[in-house]
Order: sequence, then structure tokens, then C-alpha cells
Amino acid sequence: MQPISRRDFAALTATGALGATGGWLGDALHVRARATDPLTPLDPATPTRHGAWPGYDAAIVIDNLATPGPFNVPNSTAAPYSAAMIANARASGITAVNVTLSGGGPTGSAAFESTVRNLAFLERELDAHPDALARIRTVADIRRAKAERRVGLIAGFQDTTMLEGDVSRVDLFHGLGVRIIQLTYNVRNLVGDGCLEPGNAGLSAFGREVVTRMATLGILVDVSHCGRRTTDDAIAYATRPIAATHTSCAALADVPRAKTDDQLRRLAAKGGVAGMYMMPFLRLSGQPTGDDFIRHLEHAVNVMGEDHVGVGSDNSITPLELTPAFRALHADFVRQRRAQGISAPGEDEQVFNHVPDLDHPRRMERIADRLAARGHSSARIEKILGGNWLRLFGETWR
Repeated sequence: MQPISRRDFAALTATGALGATGGWLGDALHVRARATDPLTPLDPATPTRHGAWPGYDAAIVIDNLATPGPFNVPNSTAAPYSAAMIANARASGITAVNVTLSGGGPTGSAAFESTVRNLAFLERELDAHPDALARIRTVADIRRAKAERRVGLIAGFQDTTMLEGDVSRVDLFHGLGVRIIQLTYNVRNLVGDGCLEPGNAGLSAFGREVVTRMATLGILVDVSHCGRRTTDDAIAYATRPIAATHTSCAALADVPRAKTDDQLRRLAAKGGVAGMYMMPFLRLSGQPTGDDFIRHLEHAVNVMGEDHVGVGSDNSITPLELTPAFRALHADFVRQRRAQGISAPGEDEQVFNHVPDLDHPRRMERIADRLAARGHSSARIEKILGGNWLRLFGETWR
């Protein structure tokens, strides 16, 4: 698949096929299959592939925030996964990913309807690619996906605005296959405050109802984008282990989405797991590197213990292709997020939502190889790659 031409790009824009709001987009975003290239070693003096971990193909590998399609890029309405996206997913060696399907704007406008449409989109893609993709609702489904060499898709939300104050909708969405729900995005909703809300209020009375209902039904509570106090309240109030599926360590880069060492310890003490993301917020400025990612991963292990750390890349499995057209789209995307009040400190028109030297379909293998080269045991690597998430799902899903 070749990058889209300027003429085709202009035509898509003119017909409205490219939008600037949230949703999905296919090949027009210049995400495409790439030939396999060598691993970028952690130490430039280290030979390529030195310390490669031999257990990758046998391991259950879970990226707890990812998708076969475009993600964290300017996109439009649901478009089918391209052949390249499916090929990348199949080549990735990933067993399962948590796919974000929550819809609506920052105020929750039309959130319920757009979320249901996104769930229908996922079902359509699962039906269209039965040899490559698998529907995940139980731990047994994840093990089956591994045995059948398919990529499992877990339906998840990054907000609760689609509940619209009705706790019974938690039951509805559980019935539609949702297994992970983040309590807030960056701003305030009826459940609590997001990480960019200056009021920093905690979990509301309705929020406690939602957390209780999620525990009863078997939905994993996610606090990745929650404000500091909402995160604290959720950890304290939850009766089952919870997660920050995609976050980072505030001790290394104190940004709103990062979790403090104290929060990470308390999350682990209740059996929870924190996934490290591959986002610009791994550092205070500039494009992050694989070294930055490993620093956060190792810091989390030191604080929480090896049984409580995983990966939630916050990326597509398909790498970004940074063409001039995509760069222009990204710049406009950042400007619109700022105008909506949902742009986090550190978002920059020239900094992209990925870690370049890990931006590869087999990024999880690259992480394993880096950890092996740094002396981490095979047992620890297997836990970080997916074993910890599998254990957490087993303790929270019903």
C-alpha cells in the first residue's frame, strides 16, 4: 500500500471523508505496512538484536490500549480496517488489545449514540476478519486467540459520558461486550474529574455507584486520565483491583496524566496494574525515545513490583507515516484539541503521539528484547508483556 497522493488527499478532504473530530480513518492517514527493519538497540554500542528475548512467540502479549486502526491521530467516522492494518495486526505477535470505542465530544454531546455506533463498527470488523481478529469477553477468549494466532479485541471506553447519569447503562454496555471503562477523560463528567480539571474534585456519589456496578458485573475500572483526587478515591473505594491502562510515572515527568509513586504503590497494594504508554508525556518536551519508555517501565517496576506493571501503548499497531499531509493534519488536530480544552500540557504540533524507535508492528517484541538486554528475567518480561494483564482480567471480569 502506497501513501495517498496530494491529489487524492485533496479529493478526500473535499468530499468530507477526512474530518478533524474523533473517530476512525483508514489509509488516508498514511498509516501503512512497513518492511521489517532491525531493532534499534537500547545502547547504540550494542549490536543489533543483541540480547533478543526468545520467548516472545510463546508469550501471551497484551497491549492494554491499542487498535489495528488509526489512533490518537486526526480522523473521521468509522472506516473499515485496511488490508495493511490487518496484516500488521497479524504480524505483531500481539494476543489482545483494549480498543477505545467511547464516543462523543468533551461535553458528552451525542455520546451514547456515537458509542453504540462505534461498538457496531467493532462487531462489523470482527465479522469481516474472522481469521485475523477475535472477540474478547473472557480470559478463555484471550487464551483461545493465542492458540489460534489471532489478535483479540477487547471493547473499552475512555470516558463515562455515554452513561448520561444512568447507572443501568453499565449493564447495557456490559451486555454489548464492554470489559474496560475509564472513569473520566481529561475534563469533568458526572463520575469525577479528569486530569486537566483545575477543581480536582474526587469521585462523585454517582461515580461510586458506577464503580460498584462495574465490580458486580465484571468490568475493569480504569483511572488513566482521571485527576489525582479521582484516582485516589477510585483506588480507595474499589472492592476489586483496578488499572491505569495507559499512564506514566510522575516522578520522571510530572505531567497531569502521570501517576505519583504513592498512587502506584496503592494501586499495586490492591492488586492493580499500571500500563506505560508511548506518548510525548514520557518527557517534558520533545519527541520521546525508547530509552524514555524503558525508564518509566523500570521505575514502575521498582515502585510497584514486577507483578503490577504492563504496557498500554496508546498507539495503533500500524506505524505512523509522517508525510507532509499527515503533519499538517496533526498540527490541526492539536489546535482543535486546545480549542476544545482537552489538550494536555506537552501536546505540540511538531511532536507526534508515538515513540519512533518503538513504532513498529512488533513493538512489544522490541520492548522484550530491550528488557532482556538490560538483564531482566524471562519471568519478569513475560509478566510485563501480558501476564499481569491476564491475571488482572481474571480477577475482575466475570
